[in-house]
Amino acid sequence: MARRLLRPLSRTLLSPLSSFTKKLIPHQQPYLSFETRTYVSEMRKSAFEGNLLRLLRNEIHYELEHSPPSQPVPEFNSFTVDERQGEQWIRLSRKFGENEEIKVEVTMFDGSLPIKKPCKIGTEEEVTLHITLIVDIYKGEGNEVLEFVCSAWPDSIEIRKIFMRSHDQMAGQPYMGPGFKGLDDELQESLYEFLEARGIDDDLAAFLHEYMKNKDKTEFIRWMGTVKTFIEKK
Repeated sequence: MARRLLRPLSRTLLSPLSSFTKKLIPHQQPYLSFETRTYVSEMRKSAFEGNLLRLLRNEIHYELEHSPPSQPVPEFNSFTVDERQGEQWIRLSRKFGENEEIKVEVTMFDGSLPIKKPCKIGTEEEVTLHITLIVDIYKGEGNEVLEFVCSAWPDSIEIRKIFMRSHDQMAGQPYMGPGFKGLDDELQESLYEFLEARGIDDDLAAFLHEYMKNKDKTEFIRWMGTVKTFIEKK
C-alpha cells in the first residue's frame, strides 16, 4: 500500500511540468510564442495610447468648455498684427510719417519678476510676466535700422538697449551702444517720447499682455490637438 502511494507522489514531485516545480523553477516554464508576445505587447501599447488619447481629449474639452480662447485681433491702433500661428512670437507693423516703417517683433511670455502684495496675514508673493519687444525703425531707402530692445510689463514699456544695425545683416562685432540706464536722464526721457510718438507705449504693453494670454491658451490647445492627431495615426 505504501509503495502504491509513493510512486505517484514521486512522479508528481519530479515532473518538470508540475505546477509545484514551475513555481520553484520559473525558467523551466515553456516560452510564449512570438505571436503571443507580439499580441500582448500590442494590447499593452493600445491600452496605454488609449488612456493617453482620453486624457488629451478631456484636457482639450475642458479648455474649450471653461475658458475658450478668442479670435486674435488683427489690428491695434495704427498697427497691423501678424499672428504667426503655431509660433512663439507675433509681428506688428505700421507706417509713420512719410518715410518711416516700423516693425515690432514680440515674443510670448519669456520671463517674470516676483512682486510682493499685502494680504490679510502680511504679504504674499506673486509674479508679473515679461514680454520682449524688438522695435525696428526704417527710414526711406537707407540700409540702416534703428533698433530698440524693450521689455513690455503689464502696464509699461521699458527700454533696455538701443543700437544701429544694417538692414541686411548684423556686422561681425557691432558696437551695441551704451547701457540705456547709463544715459543722461533727460536723454532717456526723450527716447521714451520718441517711441511713444510711434505708438510704442504703455497702452501697447497692456494690449500685448492680453493678446499673449490668449495666444498662450490657443497654442496650448493647438499643441494638444497636434499630439492627439499624431498618436491616432496608424
